[in-house]
Amino acid sequence: MFAVIKTGGKQYRVAASDVITIERLAGEPGDVIAFSDVLMLGNGETTEVGAPFVAGATVAGELVEQSRGDKVIAFKKRRRQNSKRKRGHRQDLTVVRITEILTGGAKPSAKAAAAKPAPKAKATEAADAVAAAGDHSNLSLIAGIGPTIEKKLRAAGIASWDEIAAWTEADVEKYDAELALRGRIGRDEWIEQAKELLAGKPPRAKIDQAELKSGEDD
Repeated sequence: MFAVIKTGGKQYRVAASDVITIERLAGEPGDVIAFSDVLMLGNGETTEVGAPFVAGATVAGELVEQSRGDKVIAFKKRRRQNSKRKRGHRQDLTVVRITEILTGGAKPSAKAAAAKPAPKAKATEAADAVAAAGDHSNLSLIAGIGPTIEKKLRAAGIASWDEIAAWTEADVEKYDAELALRGRIGRDEWIEQAKELLAGKPPRAKIDQAELKSGEDD
């Protein structure tokens, strides 16, 4: 007997004793995971297709291990712009051994935890605390603004995300020329970043640092 299940936005054809590697699910090795999103069931003679899921069908599996995929390096360089960015990424994965394919509303033989995505990693607690507190004056949370440029901006009277988010094209040209920023405002998307921070999103500066560090790991 086989089943087609959906998890992590992907579909998998499974049978008892199959071992599959899927997007990270919450849990510890040895836990039993129940997949209730069953799209199809087949036993070699008949096939039942769900609409979209097969009623009363569940696939149970044992969580074997939490792992990570191979490292992927993304390197981006803008010609003649003195700009380059390196990012490393390793996808979080879960290895599951399929134990049972159940129909008619039957329950797994062992207590199963409903399959659900593992919580995503958040930005550092310090960055979250700053954003939550609404410290709009912390210009260093905008990627591309270092200590030297921050001093220039403050000397020019720019002291908050709100002011940067409200810049017009004329303002961009003005400050780019006056502060010798060499196109950094548009290249590093300061205005977009300021709007994201005001909307409560994690700062790109911290995310880039975390991704760069991940790319340097073994």
